Amino acid sequence: MSLPPLVEPAAELTVEEVRRYSRHLIIPDVGMDGQKRLKNAKVLCVGAGGLGSPALMYMAAAGVGTLGIVEFDTVDESNLQRQIIHGQSDIGRSKAESARDSVKEINPLVEVVLHEERLDNDNVMEIFSGYDLIVDGTDNFATRYLVNDAAVLLGKPYVWGSIYRFDGQASVFWAEHGPCYRCLYPEAPPPGMVPSCAEGGVLGVLCASIGSIQVNEAIKLLAGIGEPLVGRLMIYDALEMQYRSVKVRKDPNCAVCGENPTVTELIDYESFCGVVSEEASAAALGSTITSKQLKEWIDNGEDIDIIDVREINEYEIVNIPGARLIPKNEFLMGNALQDLPQDKRIVLHCKTGVRSAEVLAVLKSAGFADAVHLGGGVIGWVNQIEPEKPVY
Repeated sequence: MSLPPLVEPAAELTVEEVRRYSRHLIIPDVGMDGQKRLKNAKVLCVGAGGLGSPALMYMAAAGVGTLGIVEFDTVDESNLQRQIIHGQSDIGRSKAESARDSVKEINPLVEVVLHEERLDNDNVMEIFSGYDLIVDGTDNFATRYLVNDAAVLLGKPYVWGSIYRFDGQASVFWAEHGPCYRCLYPEAPPPGMVPSCAEGGVLGVLCASIGSIQVNEAIKLLAGIGEPLVGRLMIYDALEMQYRSVKVRKDPNCAVCGENPTVTELIDYESFCGVVSEEASAAALGSTITSKQLKEWIDNGEDIDIIDVREINEYEIVNIPGARLIPKNEFLMGNALQDLPQDKRIVLHCKTGVRSAEVLAVLKSAGFADAVHLGGGVIGWVNQIEPEKPVY
């Protein structure tokens, strides 16, 4: 769908700017008005890595007036295979400073604002509030959900991208006009199920492919031209050289942008996404179910034993119907194993899926081969199945 321009046009373009952006100005859809809007725009890029590199470089070249950069890391030699905003001489330098220098070399007319800090609950709202549009170049799920929730709460659009090996995805999330990231991915994947680029690798040039799509969408949103990727997910397969578009609908039950949101403020994203041991990650692989799957099993009367491995005070706050409490430590000590049924499938859960994955590893090693655990835990259950219940 077509959307109105995100920003008002600047008063004028200088002679130098007209010369620099002349190839934009002669495009009817952009023209003088569109370029003035780009000049007046303030765009924040979260990350100056694989996706942030091409995004920052092309937004600078396009004449986006103010570019903010959130980045706390330093340049490593392994970055140079894909993070083309940095060079050999930048190894060991602040990525934010290196990116700023490259942007200034591309276009000295652009104002660059550095936020040399890790984006977190304490600073995200203040940082985001100063920009018209967010470009998300993050590579971990905790920050992705943080970016999404902050953008929804502030009513700001953001352009999202993701890369892994030869595959890339991109979309525009704007709760005011369409779905948000949680509508597409309501629950974080089970810990260890989706390797990072550091673990699985990424084709360097894939960053340019997806990063350029992100800039293309940013320009369209800022200038109010074309059909942005709102409500659509662009999927790119570099090996097959295929692009395909998938419709993404706004979820009325979405935890953050739905009709009755349960996430009305920032949460603990590290806990929500979870960090577990290698043994737990291996146990969870292929043995993780969703809240909707568990609800179907309960409704169909499946012969299962739902076990909550949290502590009693947590259980008293909120619990899944039919679940019985056996704290995680009881399994680690070995006390709980003798009381487990042999004729029922065991379904473990905790708050977000971290502790239950650890217990699942214990059960697998004890011979309970068909045991599973609930990805997203009771928080995911409440968000997806019983939003009227409290979360903590």
